[in-house]
Amino acid sequence: MGRKRKGRDISGWLVVDKPAGLTSTAVVNKVRWAFDAKKAGHAGTLDPEATGVLAVALGEATKTVPYITDALKAYTFTVRLGQATNTDDAEGEVIASSDTRPSDEDIVAALPQFLGDIMQVPPKFSAVKIDGQRAYKLARDGEDIELAARPLWVEELILVDRPDADHVVLEMTCGKGGYVRSIARDLGAALGCQGHVKCLRRIWSGPFDAEDGISLETLDEMAKSPDLDGYLRPLEEGLADLPQLTCTPEGAAKLRNGNPGMVLASDVEYGEEAWASLDGLAIAVGHYKAGELHPSRVFVR
Repeated sequence: MGRKRKGRDISGWLVVDKPAGLTSTAVVNKVRWAFDAKKAGHAGTLDPEATGVLAVALGEATKTVPYITDALKAYTFTVRLGQATNTDDAEGEVIASSDTRPSDEDIVAALPQFLGDIMQVPPKFSAVKIDGQRAYKLARDGEDIELAARPLWVEELILVDRPDADHVVLEMTCGKGGYVRSIARDLGAALGCQGHVKCLRRIWSGPFDAEDGISLETLDEMAKSPDLDGYLRPLEEGLADLPQLTCTPEGAAKLRNGNPGMVLASDVEYGEEAWASLDGLAIAVGHYKAGELHPSRVFVR
């Protein structure tokens, strides 16, 4: 029998404005320590040098992580034109360069090819697995690896600023699994000038905005204090993209036991995924069928 994990039974979402220089895992560990929480996880990795929204789930909110991971996210990023690197960001070695510099009009004209349903090859220095090993480990060992292209939905990609000939600032809204570094690399190639990401910030992720995020300085200052709990957001916010159903007290009792429970009539279609609440609190996530929710995830309060 495994040892029982120590810590508080606390649930909710914490929006962190991640600074550069830390891995997403390191931030999660710091959040778990600050709250003395039993369980924590994040919804969508940020590269160590990237900043912005890192949504950290505590306790029962970890059951809603997939819905934030699948939600749309927005990034603002600066592309360094004229240089390609082996990591597709400023941390890597320059492997190709060009004196060509596109005009603003050329850049705007090239952006539509990266909109909609596209296929994207992840950076070689990424967490994608190849035969059970992370691509970045193989790349660091000097192995010549080939990564398969993956589908990505890009809803918006716009030019925000052109500070100088060598740099362009873009903003992108995309779905799950997008690599901004790949966009910078492929845009540079399309423009015939090479390119890599110089800096990157995630400005929102699903319902969570960077401007609402807590800094790590504040987290450290308030660690282990009751006031820190005031920064937690309800786990229900992680279900914002799913339709909400109201269940009866009898239905809630059945759902809590993992059985189908009655919910009040709604516009949800047969078989559609939804979540059921009682007095505003999430009871379960599941699929709606003929007046009942058939649970796939149950929240223990």
